Amino acid sequence: MKRVHNFSAGPATLPLEVLKKAQEELTNFQDMGRSVMEISHRSAQYTEIDHQAKSRLRDLLNLGTDFEIMFLQGGASSQFMMAPYNFLSENQTADYIDTGRWSNKAIREAKIFGNVHRPYSSADSGYDRVPTDDELEFSDNPAYVHFTSNNTVAGTQFPTEPETNGVPLVCDASSDFLSKPIDASRYGIIYAGAQKNVGPAGVTIVIVKKDFLAKANTDNVPTILQYQTHAEKIFNTPPTFNVYMVNLVLEWIQDKGGLDYFKKFNEEKAALLYDEIDRDDFYRGAVEKDSRSLMNATFRLLSEELEEKFLSEAVEHDLYTLKGHRSVGGIRASMYNACPMESVEALVNFMKDFRKNNG
Repeated sequence: MKRVHNFSAGPATLPLEVLKKAQEELTNFQDMGRSVMEISHRSAQYTEIDHQAKSRLRDLLNLGTDFEIMFLQGGASSQFMMAPYNFLSENQTADYIDTGRWSNKAIREAKIFGNVHRPYSSADSGYDRVPTDDELEFSDNPAYVHFTSNNTVAGTQFPTEPETNGVPLVCDASSDFLSKPIDASRYGIIYAGAQKNVGPAGVTIVIVKKDFLAKANTDNVPTILQYQTHAEKIFNTPPTFNVYMVNLVLEWIQDKGGLDYFKKFNEEKAALLYDEIDRDDFYRGAVEKDSRSLMNATFRLLSEELEEKFLSEAVEHDLYTLKGHRSVGGIRASMYNACPMESVEALVNFMKDFRKNNG
């Protein structure tokens, strides 16, 4: 079986061990004579999958019992709407740190429900950095502070949570979820599309702090769009196979050593690649060094023609999905948890040869 080096930004590479286990169980889950895709979401077997996945998330993130965990649909983009629908009204203001394409989309949705203040924006510089705490200029009494922890398009990442002086954070963590430890006590909501670090596309993980949930709006909010609805029970049919896959990935993360292990592993992969990018001016990092992402390394070559040649020859070496986002171009290598070190080593070796032949 041939496996290529997959640097897709999402849907992204999944752990081979997880794919093989899912393959083994695909047609006969737990000797039931049926696939996990064919059993009721009310069955004891699926209830156990749901319980295991939530328990593993609590363990990995040190959540305790202070948070509700939900497996929803609609991707992170649906949370751009759902979070302000529940927690922002027309006479309130929420602060949205603007660091890229996805935070900008979240801002557009939030403006439908209430006032939005940008305490910081790097739009004028092409979203090439994230702010330091002393650059943040918050509004007087924000309902929450929203940030995108990792920006897949630009290739920037917050090294830690922004300091908000006690105001709850609402975080789109889609592209660095479970890649490193976080301080969960700082958050009101953490949401993440699974398809980058935790599973296949189709399920969105939403984690809401209980005391923050108690402040949610319920008037004129449709039942299915209320977080409380999903906190109380599995309200409608969830994406059962996707949650099953998430549970397997969470088990894999635990077996590897948890978030401390992956923080170190991801730092090592990123250091290897960024060292090659910084070797000379042939490759040029697309963002400021202090803001670089461990998940999505973005860089440019001397010309767009050379970039096209780079991408074409990379495929010949089984290096796939390295083209930058269509809105910015360039090269992007996504190195989520399941991206093996061998793939990064193969990319770096190719980059060395490409420089030697084209520099």
